[in-house]
Amino acid sequence: MSPGDTRPASTGGRPAGDKVPVVGVLALQGGFEAHAKILTTIGADVREVRTPQDLGGLDALILPGGESTTMTLGIAREHLAGPLRELIEGGTPTLGTCAGMILLDRDHLGVLDMEARRNAFGRQLHSFEADLEIPGIEGPPVRAVFIRAPWIADHGPDVEVLAALDGHPVAIRQGNVLALAFHPELSGETRLHRLLLEYITARDASRAR
Repeated sequence: MSPGDTRPASTGGRPAGDKVPVVGVLALQGGFEAHAKILTTIGADVREVRTPQDLGGLDALILPGGESTTMTLGIAREHLAGPLRELIEGGTPTLGTCAGMILLDRDHLGVLDMEARRNAFGRQLHSFEADLEIPGIEGPPVRAVFIRAPWIADHGPDVEVLAALDGHPVAIRQGNVLALAFHPELSGETRLHRLLLEYITARDASRAR
C-alpha cells in the first residue's frame, strides 16, 4: 500500500500486521488530547511526549496546535529540540498541525524547508472552516478548521504543496513530514491521521527491501 493510499486496512485503519503503531503526541501545551482521541479511534497506541525519554521507540510523531511561543519555550526547557530534530530527520513519519507546523519551519526546529507566517489568516475572531481537496485523500473534501492559522510564506523546491487557500499553501509534505495549517482533529476528520499511519507502513516496507 502506498503512502498516499488512505484506505483502512483490516486492522481498523492501522498498518497491516500484528504490530500496533505507537504514535507520540507532543504534550507540552495545546490540543494534544484531541489528536490522541483520533489516534485511539483508528487503532494506534498513543504516548504523550514531554521529555526526550518519551521519544524512544516511537513509530510516528504529532506536533499539535496550540501557542507556538509557549511550545517553543517548553521544548527549550525540556531540552527537546535536538532529540525531536534527530527523530524527524531520521525518517520518523511526522504530522504538524497549526502551531505544530510552525515548529517545523526554518526558524524553529528547521526540519522543513519553509517559513510559516503566524496568525496569517487573522486572530481568533477570524477563525473559519473550509473544504480542501488533498491528494491521496479519497472521498469528500477534507473539512479544515482554521484557528489563528498560519500559512506557508515561502518554501524550497523539496516541499510539495498539497493544498492552498487564497493562493497560500496550507498543507505541505516534505519527505516523511506532513504539515497542515489547520486542525483536522477538531472536525472529526480521521483520514489525515490514517495517512500518517500509512507512512509508517511505507517506511517499514522500504527498510525491509
